[in-house]
Order: sequence, then C-alpha cells, then structure tokens
Amino acid sequence: MKLFVFIVFAFFFSGFTVAQQTNYVDFKKIEANVLFDYTDIENVNIFKYKATFDVLKRTDSIFLDAKDMTFYDVYLNNKPIEIHNTGKHLVLKEKFKKSKNNVLSFAAEVRPKKAMYFVSKEGDTIDQVWTQGQGKYTSHWLPSIDDVNDKIIFNLVISSTPGTKAIGNGKLVNYIDDGFVEHWFYEMNRPMSSYLVALAMGQYDKKTELSKSGIPLEYYYYPEDSLNVEPTYRYTKEMFDFLEEEIGFPYPWQNYKQVPVKDFLYSGMENTSLTIFSDSYVVDSIAFNDKNYITVNAHELAHQWFGNLVTAKSGEHHWLQEGFATYYALLAERHLFGDEHYYWQLFENAQELLAQESRGEGTSLLNPKSSSTTFYKKGAWVLHMLREQVGDSAFKSAVRAYLSAYQFGSVETKDFISEVERASGQDLSEFVDSWLVNVDLPEDAMVKSLKKSSFMNDYLNVDCEDRPSECKDILVSNVSDEIKIKVMAQLPEQIDTHAFKNSLKVRQAIAQYVSAIPSQLKSDYESLLDDKSYLTKEVALYNLWVSFPQERVKYLEKTKDVKGFNNYNVRLLWLALHLNTLEYQPEKKQQILNEIISYSLPNQSFELRMNAFNYLKLLDAFDKQSIESLVEASRHYNWRFSKFAKTMLEELQQKEAYKNLIELYKKE
Repeated sequence: MKLFVFIVFAFFFSGFTVAQQTNYVDFKKIEANVLFDYTDIENVNIFKYKATFDVLKRTDSIFLDAKDMTFYDVYLNNKPIEIHNTGKHLVLKEKFKKSKNNVLSFAAEVRPKKAMYFVSKEGDTIDQVWTQGQGKYTSHWLPSIDDVNDKIIFNLVISSTPGTKAIGNGKLVNYIDDGFVEHWFYEMNRPMSSYLVALAMGQYDKKTELSKSGIPLEYYYYPEDSLNVEPTYRYTKEMFDFLEEEIGFPYPWQNYKQVPVKDFLYSGMENTSLTIFSDSYVVDSIAFNDKNYITVNAHELAHQWFGNLVTAKSGEHHWLQEGFATYYALLAERHLFGDEHYYWQLFENAQELLAQESRGEGTSLLNPKSSSTTFYKKGAWVLHMLREQVGDSAFKSAVRAYLSAYQFGSVETKDFISEVERASGQDLSEFVDSWLVNVDLPEDAMVKSLKKSSFMNDYLNVDCEDRPSECKDILVSNVSDEIKIKVMAQLPEQIDTHAFKNSLKVRQAIAQYVSAIPSQLKSDYESLLDDKSYLTKEVALYNLWVSFPQERVKYLEKTKDVKGFNNYNVRLLWLALHLNTLEYQPEKKQQILNEIISYSLPNQSFELRMNAFNYLKLLDAFDKQSIESLVEASRHYNWRFSKFAKTMLEELQQKEAYKNLIELYKKE
C-alpha cells in the first residue's frame, strides 16, 4: 500500500537574513491543495503552490524554508523562473522591485522526515495522518517560513480517498465528493505563523456546540468512542466562555476544533483554531477521575490568544506563550473548582520549581534554554504575583491593551511589561529583576502569597512527624483532602476503618500508602476495588493479591473485565497476576501470555506498548515477535517511546537469551 500527498500552495521569500526578510516582503495569502492518495508506501508528497505577496523594497533574492524537496513548474507572475535548491531552501534569484499582488506558484515533491506523521493501526494500512509544526518543523512537509515572526493567511484544500475525514485550520467553507476523492476546503481570515499550520485526517465523528459568543466548538472523536465524548470534553464550553470574559479580548479565530490522534509527540499542540492532542486523554467517566483532559484543554485553548494571536519574537520571550497559557489554564480551573484547587496547583508548581533549583538547574525566565518547568510554571507564578502587586483591574486592563496593540503580530517581554506599567502607574523594574531576570526564586514571596489562602495556611502548618498528637483525629475531621493525604503520608499507621469513609481522592491515597494490609482492614480495603478510579483499582488489586494469597482467585474474578486507561493499566496487571496464580485457569496461561505480547505490537498505541514491554520484562517473557516489536519501537518517531525502547534493549542485551535475537532484528 502506498500513500501520495499532493499539495497546492503558495510562498515567497527574500534571500536576506530572517530578521531582514519581513522588511522586504509582505506575504498576504497562501493557498494550498493537499491531496492524499493512499497508493504509495513511500509516503511521497507532491505539492503545488500559489502565494500572493507584496515586495516592499528592492531585493535580488527570495527564499523559502523547504527541507529535501524537489520543485517543478516554478512561475512568478505567470512567467517561468529559475531556482536554486539547497536542500534546505528554495532560492529565487531575480531583481525584485517594489510591487504589489505578486504571485508565485510551483509544484514540489517531498518525503517528510518530520512534522507529518502517517500512523497505522492494522498492518500497512494508514489510519491517520497528522502534523506537528512547532520547533521549525513545518518546512519538512510544507515550504514555509521557519521564522515565527512572519504572519500569513493560510487556506488549505485537503483531498483524500473517500471515508476519511480531513480537518485543517480555519473554517470549512466547502466540501466536494467527486466519487473518487473527497475535498475539504478550509479558509483562515487572519494571519498566523507557519508553525501553527496543521492538518489531521482519519476516521472521526464530530460533536459541535456554540460558545456564548457564537463561536463553533467542534469536538472530534473516533466512532468507537462516542460514549467518551462527554467526559473527554467536559467543561470545554464553560472554560471557553470563561476565558473570553476573563481575558477581555474576543476569541480571534472563526472556530475552535480539537482532534485526538494516536502516538502524538506531546500532550497537545495549539495549532491555530485546531488543537491536536494525544488520544490517551480520551477517557471514560471513571478514567476522568484519575487522568482527564481539563488542564491540557484549558492550556491549549489559552494559547489561541497567547502564542497564536500574539507570538513571542524569540526564545528569550517564550514565557509570554507558555507562562500565559499555564496561568490562564489555572484561572479556568479556579473558575471550575474553586480557590483551594487554584492555590494547590500553585503550591505544586512551586514545589517543582524549588526541586529544580535545589538540583542546580534553575534559570532566568528570559533564558531561551530554560526548561519547560521554568517557562510554564515560573511564568505562571510571575503572572500570579504581578496581578497581586498591581491589582485585578490594572492587570486585566493591561492584558486587553497588550492583545489589542500586538494582535496578529510578534512581542517581547518589554511590550507586556510596558502595558502593565501604563495601566497600573507602577515602575516594575524591581519586579522584573526579581522574577524575570534573576535565577533564584523569590521563595519567601511565594510562601507569603500562598499563605493568603487559609486552606494553604492550614496545610503548611500541619506537621504530624514533629507533632503527632495534633494529627490524631484529622482523618475523620472536616479538613481538606490534601491535609488528610499529608497525614497519611506522614503517619500511615493511623489509617483505620473510619478513614475509608472519606472522598475518592483520599481513598486513592489509602491505596497508595497502605501496601501491607492489616487483617482488620481487609473488608474495607476490598471496597477500593469498587471505586471509580482505575488508579485505585490497579494498586488495590495488587496489594490485596499480595496480602491475601488464599483469596487471589476471588480478586482476579472480580476484576477480570476491567481494562483501565488507554494503556490498559489494570488489564495488564491482571494478566501478570493471572500468570502468577497457578491455580487460576491453568489451561489459559499461554493465551494470557499471548495477550500481553499482542499489546506490545506496532498496531497498538505507544503508551500501551510501553506498559506491555514493562510487563514482559518483569515476567522475562519476551519472544521473537515482541523482541522484533521492541527493536521497531527504538526507531519510532515519538522520542519518548524510542528512548524507552533503546534503554530496554540495552538492558535485555545483557541476557544471552535475547542478545543474538536483538542483534538480528537490528540489522534488518
């Protein structure tokens, strides 16, 4: 089976440096047709392009960022023009004069090594195609501008074989099924950076609702996941409405679409009007209690303003995207779950930042090489503290002015700070030095801010290790769940039958902190297997199986139909325990092992495969098929998965039974 991609597009670039390029050329609109023909296994992409642009000043060269492409039929204003293809750039040599409404068009062929991914679920059949452009990668599949500061209107026509839904940036303005190919016409009405151009294709259904302001919110899902739509996208409309009001600037795009995909590189990506996210966040009503999409959902939505509407000019100002998105996601969750939840998230972020600093890894927020923890979580703390200093009214006024002044443009930190100074009448130079420039965290100020919450003040004052007598009755009191969990961590021996009457979150902590189960708590502990939590079920099943060998069959029978998360956390544990419970279904042991092996194969999601590989290692049960699959995984495009597989292969090669087999498959 082969897959062709044909794209109709338009681009134009100056041969000057990136910083100069926008001074010489103004790109107005890019139109592209992308045709997927599922007939070529080599994933060859054929492009045709058309771009409308103005030349602002005389220049003798133009370039496009285009990785490993072959170009055909290049025309400038309907006349052939010669090109120079460096393998990284398409360069046009011409004496360009100041002019308007120029048109550049061409066709190109490309084999994308990054940024466009072809995903198979069964054998060689391509089930999904999706893109990931952040990190200057769009030019691997689409001739484009790697510089984030160049903003262009992109219109895509995505064409594919019948039965596959195609989703792109902007509004779907037309759809044509000609009997052989389906064509999906998407239009943007505002410019954006090319790293935010995206498409996704696959088997999807869609649910749509309208925001309070009339923006269509489109929730895509696999047809088999219809029952998971509500828990997966829970609170989306409420968060959208909240953020529009809180930010004070209307949502800037025609609609907002969200699409889950298999084996995504990250949790989610905020492509303009089209968030693509990992399908591991597609959850049922039980998994929602353990691992849900709310935080990722709110974060990527906030990026539609902070990152997409206004874009950081360089890595030095990256926090203007990630810090803002993290902060506004916190505000959205505060709206949903209250002040205690908000301050708890700030506290956890502070703990992560302090741990990073204690390892000697702290950096300035303006260091372009800072960690994600710094950009995201320190950035959010900066905004929290800045708002405390200048007040709600000045802060919100400054954010509105900032977005209005720099909409569809690029920004630096000073642009935002100037707006806050103007709105508040304060000189923020000391604040900037302390929070943005300095490496060390203002820990005292953070603690002082947290203690403005009575909930956090109470939590920080609990110390059961030094004052155990004060904690005697906490587990049956009306204090917060977080305080009760802190007590459990410090004094697990205080957990008695009354502690099981607490909330789901506290019962999760019981499973975590009580592994050796006292006989007097056996009945209470068994009730954890009925909790609406796959984390609790997993831990409780294992602890009960270990603590009460005589009742292992009973526990396995009770949980035999539970799969758990998308990585089958409960099911894989159950299978491993089955193999180690000799008296339980002895005739099915090979069938059980085969099931574990099946979850490690390439047609499964990488999260499930990782879990299966871990159990195969634990059981020392790799066979030829699973070893071959592990070698294949070491070449996977998802860097987390490939790193995991490479590490495991190194460990397995220490065993003679696996060494030769691994070397054999590595050579293939």
